[in-house]
Amino acid sequence: MNKEQLHRYISESTGNESNICQIYAVKGHKTIYDGCWHGFKTEDAVNVNSVTKGITALLAGIALDKGYLQSPDQKVMDFFPEYTVKRGEKTIYDVTVRHLLTMTAPYKGRSEPWKKVCTSDDWTLAMLDYLGGRRGITGEFRYATLGIQILIGVIERASHEKCIDFANRNLFEPLGLPKRILHGDSSKEDQFDYFMNKNPRKYEWYSDPQGTVTAGWGLCMSARDMAKTGTLLLENGLCSGRRIISEEYLKDMTAPHLKLGERFGFMNYGYLWYRPFDDREVYAAIGDSGNIIYVNRENGISVGITGTFKPRIFDRVDFIERVFLPVIEA
Repeated sequence: MNKEQLHRYISESTGNESNICQIYAVKGHKTIYDGCWHGFKTEDAVNVNSVTKGITALLAGIALDKGYLQSPDQKVMDFFPEYTVKRGEKTIYDVTVRHLLTMTAPYKGRSEPWKKVCTSDDWTLAMLDYLGGRRGITGEFRYATLGIQILIGVIERASHEKCIDFANRNLFEPLGLPKRILHGDSSKEDQFDYFMNKNPRKYEWYSDPQGTVTAGWGLCMSARDMAKTGTLLLENGLCSGRRIISEEYLKDMTAPHLKLGERFGFMNYGYLWYRPFDDREVYAAIGDSGNIIYVNRENGISVGITGTFKPRIFDRVDFIERVFLPVIEA
């Protein structure tokens, strides 16, 4: 298969690849692939869903590098002295930033409180009500998109700056990417549209009524944005010779802190980033609908893929390795 055949294959797909909007790949500071489908252009943005978590992990690392956070083992409650802990709750005092980054923080209840949190005035404080529980710190992996919202609150309180400004100043602009803007006021219907609408979006980031961005979903990026972000991992935290994030943090972020189960393809998990293989230097920030930042240190390639809403598509690593890489490396 050559590049023209790959483009046609995706255009004609009725399966998992049918919702792909953009693929952008970089190697050695050069663009090696730039493809678009369904009326999208290279500069268009898409809600990349849980790829947002990977960006949040980078922002946490920058906050650590700048000394706003003392260490990943700093207690979460250090940042919320005014928060009134519910009577009898003790576990919350033991939760650390590392627990949030590795998805091992404990939460009350069996499911995430989407309605309660997303209709509140302050999503971070609303989510704190669910942090902790009687079981204590178990180290158990619990995928919690809303739980990561607390991490954004930590970054804002530590840096004394809104996270969107922190991200623009310390990550997006240094990478040469467009500044993000807040999505603005929302409603239940608007949130639904944000997930389901298949048209290109602005360079925006969903936010709560306080202007605090969502940590686990809602960031809009292009595939080019994501591929360029992935080069940070290839360049050990540098961009055009400028230090964006420390090499030490990136090594910690992509280290295999946990081994995941069947639901997540038995991948390893770092700090909100996946390590798909036990014995290879491949990393990924993965979101629903097949949105992904894929970084392969073995061949020095960073790939971004965007996709509009399509159920039951989570992991594009297999597609990239089985179909895409052979085409661009031919």
